[in-house]
Amino acid sequence: MSTMAKALTIAGSDSGGGAGIQADLKTFQERGVFGTSVITAVTAQNTLGVHGVYPQSLESIEAQLHAVLSDIGADALKTGMLFSAEIIELVSKLCKEYNVTNIVVDPVMIAKGGSELLQQEAVEALTTQLLPLATVITPNLPEAEKILGAGSIKTLGDMKEAVRELKSVGPQSVVLKGGHLEDEIATDLFFDGERMIPFETPRINTKHTHGTGCTFAACIAAELAKGNSLVESVTVAKQFITAAIEHSLMLGTGIGPTNHAAHRLKK
Repeated sequence: MSTMAKALTIAGSDSGGGAGIQADLKTFQERGVFGTSVITAVTAQNTLGVHGVYPQSLESIEAQLHAVLSDIGADALKTGMLFSAEIIELVSKLCKEYNVTNIVVDPVMIAKGGSELLQQEAVEALTTQLLPLATVITPNLPEAEKILGAGSIKTLGDMKEAVRELKSVGPQSVVLKGGHLEDEIATDLFFDGERMIPFETPRINTKHTHGTGCTFAACIAAELAKGNSLVESVTVAKQFITAAIEHSLMLGTGIGPTNHAAHRLKK
């Protein structure tokens, strides 16, 4: 009998398999942790975009959370698409109730194709209730702009300013993803109130990046579940997602998914 680190993802289902619950569970498996899930919404989705969003009832989400946390538990928890203020409030309440630690919040708001995945009134609930519980949050630049209600983040200097403001919202640490900048280097900035660490990799010229945010955050959660430090976890996640993008899969006719097994191919 062996025990295994456990990670829980609370997110939407992506029928196309590239993002959401599906990406998270693939990532957990690849990183050697046992993955459990709570589905907040079912999306009809493929490489061409989101064709429908069908939120689960609060009763269903609460039942899933109680089922997992009361029995299996979670060494780390990752949130993705939470969709509404009510779902965010419920998740925040149960995280406190079960004393969950190692909470990674990927504040999913907009799909690659531009579809809104978080209702406008939910941004406030996210900021006031969930972000203060987070061990780390992993917004991209458009998400950071929405959370801060501020102007556009266009340069590395803007990112340094934004990461400090995001930290002041309440999370223990922030990884601000710089993929939307036009630089040749893809820079993510880690900040925990004391250390500001840039994670830099050469930009990979591909459009097939569906699910990158989910996968990156899930990898951080998996590493935290195994007992690694935050900086170690972010370091591994950056390597993992870079390999996944480098060997992304040309499936479908739109924006293809990343390759969750790529880190193994590199070895």
